[in-house]
Amino acid sequence: MKKVIIFGGTGFLGMGLAAELKNQGYEPVLVSRNKASKPHQFKWFQWTGRNLGTWQIELEGAHAIVNLAGRSVNCIKTPDNCDEILRSRVESTTIIGKALKTIKQAPQVWIQMSTAHIYGDPEVMCTEKSAYGYGLAPFVGQKWEEAFAWALPANMRGLRLRTSFVIGRDGGALPMLQKLVKYRLGGRIGTGQQGISWVHQHDFNQLVIEAIKKPKYEGVCIVSAPNPVSQKTFMTTFRKVLGIRIGLPATKWMVNLGAKYMFKTDPELVIYGRYVKSSTLNEWGFKFKYPELKNALSHLTAQHNG
Repeated sequence: MKKVIIFGGTGFLGMGLAAELKNQGYEPVLVSRNKASKPHQFKWFQWTGRNLGTWQIELEGAHAIVNLAGRSVNCIKTPDNCDEILRSRVESTTIIGKALKTIKQAPQVWIQMSTAHIYGDPEVMCTEKSAYGYGLAPFVGQKWEEAFAWALPANMRGLRLRTSFVIGRDGGALPMLQKLVKYRLGGRIGTGQQGISWVHQHDFNQLVIEAIKKPKYEGVCIVSAPNPVSQKTFMTTFRKVLGIRIGLPATKWMVNLGAKYMFKTDPELVIYGRYVKSSTLNEWGFKFKYPELKNALSHLTAQHNG
C-alpha cells in the first residue's frame, strides 16, 4: 500500500480525505495536534507543528504528503488569533521541509493547502493569473505559499491548492448554515452580492487523489467548483433544497453583533466574499462530479438527513 502522510489530518478535511484514500487502496497516516475522533481507524502521530518529532520517520519511503495544517479562521480576529493563524501555517510548512532534509527517500509529491482568499474580496471573477488582494487573508496566503516554496525539495513535485469554501456533511460551515436556514435565518446578508466560491468535499478529495497519481498536477490551482454564486443565490438555493420558503435578511450591523456574541467568529467571513474559477483544472481535464450548487447541496443534505 502506498503511504500518504496527511498533516492536520484529524480535522474535517483530513478525516474525509483519509477515508477516501483508504477506500482507494492507500495507507493514510495522520499527523496533527489533536487525536483523531476514531483513534483506531488510522495510524496517528502527534506533533506541535513547530518541532521535529517521531512523526518524521513516517516520511521515509512515503508516496505523498498532503499538508492541511493551520489554525481555523473561524474565530474572532484578535491580535493573538491573527498571529496564530499565520504562524500555524508558515511554521508547520517550514518544519515539514526541514524534516524532509533528514530522510533518504523523499515522497514523490507534496500537495499543499493554500487559500482562495489570497485574491481578497473582489466582485470580479478571479483565476490563477489574477492579482492578489489586500488584507490579512491575502497576506497569510502569500506567506504560506512562500514558506512552501522554500520548504519544497528541488527534486520533488509540488502543488498548491488555493481552496475555496469546502461543503461537506460532517464538518465545516455547512451544518451550521443548515441550522440557520431551518430557523428561517438563512437570508441575504448585506447586499447579498458578495461571492461564495464553493466545492463539494467529494470533488476536493478526488482532486487531491488525482494530484497524487498524475505528474501534470504541479504548480498552483484554484480548488473551487466552476460555478460560484452570490451569497443571496447560495442561501436561496439552500432554502429551496431544504423546502423552506422564508429566510430573513440581515444587515451588516446585525451580522457584526451576532457573529461576535453568538457564534464567536469573524463577521467578515459572511459579509465579504469572492468569485474564483480555475482555468488550470480545466486545462488539466479535471471533471467535477458536482459543478452545480443545487445538486451538491441536495446530495449533502440527503446524506445528512438520511
